Amino acid sequence: MTPEESSIQAAEICQLAPVVPVLVVEDAALAAALATALVAGGLPALEVTLRTPAALDVIREMAAVEGGVVGAGTLLTPADVVAAKEAGALFGVTPGTTDRLIDAALDAELPLLPGAATATEALRLLERGFSIQKFFPAEASGGVPALKAIGAPMPQVRFCPTGGVSLKNASEYLALPNTICVGGSWVAPKDAVVDHDWARITALAREAAEL
Repeated sequence: MTPEESSIQAAEICQLAPVVPVLVVEDAALAAALATALVAGGLPALEVTLRTPAALDVIREMAAVEGGVVGAGTLLTPADVVAAKEAGALFGVTPGTTDRLIDAALDAELPLLPGAATATEALRLLERGFSIQKFFPAEASGGVPALKAIGAPMPQVRFCPTGGVSLKNASEYLALPNTICVGGSWVAPKDAVVDHDWARITALAREAAEL
């Protein structure tokens, strides 16, 4: 897989809905129901962060949910990339990006949404062939004004801003021409997951899908 092919596939996934849920799931037994609720609300692309011991099992469970396109977030090492791919992830997301991570994703043929926080990082990824990138941490890195400013000299790069994005500010990000979608955790609140309140999660997903 080339970086250009990776970005084409990442763009297709990002365009499935305006919001990609960023999920931290502690219990794999809840994974299928959570994914089903989000997909039912119109959010098929799901990012499962590798921040819990259960994450790879969560990916395996969600990968079997009809209509879902499950990816792995918080890829930090080449080993993470291989494990995510083996678990059934269809795309990968990094908080920041190294050459080793890029090479591992390309070798594994895992479409990558590589993280960048500055104009230099974004330009370096563009030089490698990645035109679809994650802007992270979005709010801490200057938010909408920063992303708008980065877009001026690099209109060919489109971003998925993640980190501090919420229902309150998502529309501002989505209004930027260089935003392809946003990533956010608000569509799957921890209390709703713990309470098995799938109807609430579907309602939040539906609201997000209409942004």
